[in-house]
Amino acid sequence: MMTERLLFLQVHGGGGYDSDFSDDEGQGETSQRGVKRKREDDLLRKPFQKGRHTKVAHRDVATHEYDREEARNRRHHLISMNAFERHKKFVSDYILYYGGKMEDLRRSTANDKSDLDVVRENHRFLWRDEDEEEMTWEKELAKKYYDKLFKEYCIADLSRYKENKFGFRWRVEKEVVSGKGQFLCGNKRCEKEDGLKSWEVNFAYVEQGEKRNALVKLSKSSGEHSEEPDSLSEADHWKGPAPTMEEKSREEKFDEYFEDMFL
Repeated sequence: MMTERLLFLQVHGGGGYDSDFSDDEGQGETSQRGVKRKREDDLLRKPFQKGRHTKVAHRDVATHEYDREEARNRRHHLISMNAFERHKKFVSDYILYYGGKMEDLRRSTANDKSDLDVVRENHRFLWRDEDEEEMTWEKELAKKYYDKLFKEYCIADLSRYKENKFGFRWRVEKEVVSGKGQFLCGNKRCEKEDGLKSWEVNFAYVEQGEKRNALVKLSKSSGEHSEEPDSLSEADHWKGPAPTMEEKSREEKFDEYFEDMFL
């Protein structure tokens, strides 16, 4: 007896038809197509290519990767800046995060010193061997300035002569070239050329809390100190050769000066 497979159709209330074998047959065909498609995808996929359906990363992993990318971007941004721009950015970020004002971060200049201030604090009228012991960079700077001075004739400050106080310093290069202090009056406020006399006087001074003495030479016009009272004579301030010394002309002084240079 031949058995036939009957297809039973069931009429639903909505007027549709259903089959007991339709789902099984459809699932079989779909499964075969899926296997075939997967096989084709495996053949076409490149070795380095990820699968079409990948597992979603954990939130911590995603956060870590985001932070790394942001760090790379910030580093690239900082490298593209110059040093001053980076400094301004860091200061701005500090104020933004911690609060405050720009004035709070500015360095105080109250204790700043220039090279001239350092030279004045460490200057010596005459440097002795003991002065060059334990040299600091401040002393070395003052010594370099001292070595550039011309230590033959002095320039005098006589503005306080009525107090019996006199100031002396060595000449600088431009004064040597112009003849100031030797062929012109050595008083810094006098420019007389006639009637000059060269004096060698004992200069007593206090330096770095220590009393010192030095013999200095100065060319001085005979008309200087004309405002002194009669009780103070020129001899009270200047100890030098006798007044009867023969006066030399300006040309003779020039000749003697250049003869000494070329000997």
